[in-house]
Amino acid sequence: MGFDIRALIDERRGQAAALHEQYLNPQVPRVLHAIGFDREFVRAEGAYYWDPQGDRYLDFLAGFGVYGIGRNHPVVRKALHDVLDAELADMVQFDLPLLPGLVAEQLLARAPGMERVYFCNSGSEAVEAALKFARYATGKRRIVFCNHAYHGLTAGALSVNGAKEFRTGFDPLFPDTAVPFADLAALERELRRGDVAAYLIEPIQGKGVNIAPPGYLRAAKELLHKHGALLICDEVQTGIGRTGRLFAYEHDDVEPDIVTVAKALSGGYVPIGATMAKRSVFDKVFSSMDRVFVHASTFMGNQLAMTAALATLSVVDDEGLLDNAARRGEELMTGLRAIADDHPLIADVRGTGLMIGIEFGRPDTLRGRAMWSTLNTARKGLFAQLVVVPLFTRHRILTQVAGDHMAVVKLLPPLTIGSAEVEEFLTAFADVMSGAERPNGLAWDFGRTLVKQAITR
Repeated sequence: MGFDIRALIDERRGQAAALHEQYLNPQVPRVLHAIGFDREFVRAEGAYYWDPQGDRYLDFLAGFGVYGIGRNHPVVRKALHDVLDAELADMVQFDLPLLPGLVAEQLLARAPGMERVYFCNSGSEAVEAALKFARYATGKRRIVFCNHAYHGLTAGALSVNGAKEFRTGFDPLFPDTAVPFADLAALERELRRGDVAAYLIEPIQGKGVNIAPPGYLRAAKELLHKHGALLICDEVQTGIGRTGRLFAYEHDDVEPDIVTVAKALSGGYVPIGATMAKRSVFDKVFSSMDRVFVHASTFMGNQLAMTAALATLSVVDDEGLLDNAARRGEELMTGLRAIADDHPLIADVRGTGLMIGIEFGRPDTLRGRAMWSTLNTARKGLFAQLVVVPLFTRHRILTQVAGDHMAVVKLLPPLTIGSAEVEEFLTAFADVMSGAERPNGLAWDFGRTLVKQAITR
């Protein structure tokens, strides 16, 4: 008798789709079935996971960046076992636990220019804190953000979300303003109005894998400070080594005023977010004992999350994952560009470290242009899904498109991958591209199926 989670999982295995259909969002199993992603997985390790039949799949998505150090890393797992066995007091709320201080110490030592940390439970929460801190510290109310930006889906984060598909129907939102990505002139026009608290930007946009040009962040910060505004860098996806540096802003030799981080800091085990900032920002927000809990969260700094974060930072250092991300990223980019030379459907390959975007464009052949137009009429960017699906169903490699209505596939493998995984992906990708360019290939057949579904829906 008693609760046995393994027995429960074994007893109910195979029922997940029905449970989601009945009790959760019913559109999710329908979409996964339509694109052939309705598979069950029973085990995961490093850059791989396995289905019940024992087939192995290569992970080039990493949970949208959560699994930076790979899945079920033994160092993090042992640390969590150890802290559970220690039976520490947790979330007393009126105490000063050790572990949050240690994580803050370790994180700030690796984040140039940052001096204080607020811990929370997700990237969206980290962004919410950043928006509040910027408004209070400057006394201004408007945030400038970028077209195609993604900073979360909670109310404040949605106000700075650059994708209409997420915003539609949830009005009214905060009066924040979108500008083109990395457009200094557009930013300056907004700053001249005198009411901008901060500029929120991803150094590399998750949606589309758009990269700010060298020197842009430094120029933006100078302009912002001239107008009494702050620079917020959203590093929720790029942070903790994704780009070959611990934080992407380091590539531009700039010190933001506020930085958000989450995802990979969790080690893939316990949700955590963090908002790091200059001391001057914190001193204004938490300016007196009366304001001690003016912004807080019940679960902030809990022992399990802090343990996972400490273990993750240790793994990044001990296994040289920053250097590995840079090296493997260069191998991927070199291989992908060589493939692009042979396949005119590939319009661009861009990225930094292990955050890479492959963009597709209309081919030159008459038949290819006709099919491209048909797909885009049904749904803009549909061709990218035609690449993702056979990578998964034929080669057992998980990737995904870089955003809705975008012909871009995004690669976010764990930072632990080696040259063997790079070669496995490049071989599979070259095969898929060869099939995609054949009018009677599997990719086009799948595209016709999706077009029919879109028309009859």
